[in-house]
Amino acid sequence: MLHTAQPSNGQRHEADLQRAKPSWKRRSDDHVDYPPGSVDPIHRHNANAFVYVLEGTIVMQVRGGKEVTLTPGQTFYEGQDDVHVVGRNASKTKPAKFVVFLVKDKGAPVFVPTK
Repeated sequence: MLHTAQPSNGQRHEADLQRAKPSWKRRSDDHVDYPPGSVDPIHRHNANAFVYVLEGTIVMQVRGGKEVTLTPGQTFYEGQDDVHVVGRNASKTKPAKFVVFLVKDKGAPVFVPTK
C-alpha cells in the first residue's frame, strides 16, 4: 500500500523569509512522520529541499543518484530540478521522523507527483 508522508499536524504551511534575497523566495518547513512501512510516490518539489532525520531510518534517492539510507542526525539534499524516486521508511515496524526545509519560488507547489 502506498502512503504519502504528511507533516505531523496534517497540513503544509509556508512563511516568508524575512531576510530573503531575492524577495520572491519563500520557505516551507515541515516535520514529517513516516509510519512503519510508508512509501512516497515519485515526486518533485520544484525547490531546494534539505532533509534532516530526527528519528528512525529512512531511504532516499533522486533520479540519477544513489539510494541512501539515513539515520538520526544525517541529511539529504534535493535540488530544484531533481525528481525524488525513492522516499520511504526503512522499517516495517518502527516510525521515522524528519524535518524538511524547502526554499522555492513564491507560489510554487510544495509537492508535485510525477513519473
